[in-house]
Amino acid sequence: MLKFISFGSGSSGNCYMLMTPTDGLLIDIGVGLRGLKKDFRDYGLSMSLVHHVLVTHDHADHIKSVGSYSKDHQVPVYATEKVHEGIDKNYCVQQKVLPELKRYVEAGKPIRIGEFLVTPFSVPHDSSDNVGYMIEAEGVRFCIITDAGCVTDEMKTFISQANYLVIEANHDEEMVNNGPYPQFLKGRILSKTGHLSNRSCGLALVENMTEQLRYVWLCHLSEENNHPELARKTVETVLRDYGIIVGVDLKMEVLKRTTPTGIFELE
Repeated sequence: MLKFISFGSGSSGNCYMLMTPTDGLLIDIGVGLRGLKKDFRDYGLSMSLVHHVLVTHDHADHIKSVGSYSKDHQVPVYATEKVHEGIDKNYCVQQKVLPELKRYVEAGKPIRIGEFLVTPFSVPHDSSDNVGYMIEAEGVRFCIITDAGCVTDEMKTFISQANYLVIEANHDEEMVNNGPYPQFLKGRILSKTGHLSNRSCGLALVENMTEQLRYVWLCHLSEENNHPELARKTVETVLRDYGIIVGVDLKMEVLKRTTPTGIFELE
């Protein structure tokens, strides 16, 4: 059975894991390794199960520890060419990914990685490059979209195919506009290469989800411009306005910023 856990989701650090009984992959490693090792122990997980790392983009909260983890455990890191270049240039990443452990993916081109069929797709964000991933294993389609300024037609296609979906609900637009951030930062967050709002997240679901979608996790919530209950209620309200009831038509949870979720079984 395919399983999923989030170790952290937000600007303090992002890291997710998908695993079968015999194979595992981490998606982004922007959390500290000491804490990650503790989380593995607490949940009875073995790092020897992790055979691959996927990276979405090259911002520090997604890649801070990727080079160190890869070197320590001799695990290959899969990313686009531009993301690998961005990791090499990012001063927040003290240990770079070793050349022999770099692997390359390309948006729109499926690649077999161990027991997982992985299809990267482009996601608009102000990083060197950014991709979401559709990951298929054991008859399940798991999709992750984080740090998205807007929802493109390509992204819509993958949302419509997903059984399980991690999608960004970063901010409440009113909180951003009325908050203390300088105007340039507000403009960045609200731009089409910034972050997805709670309402935009809800509309993306309404317009593209199908009956195949069983579970949604809201990810990468802003600490300053959002709140877990606000994100949940906003998305639930948008869905309800279109006749979609959370808890009946699908399940939904908000991923915690700095603590693990527990392990979900994806049937």
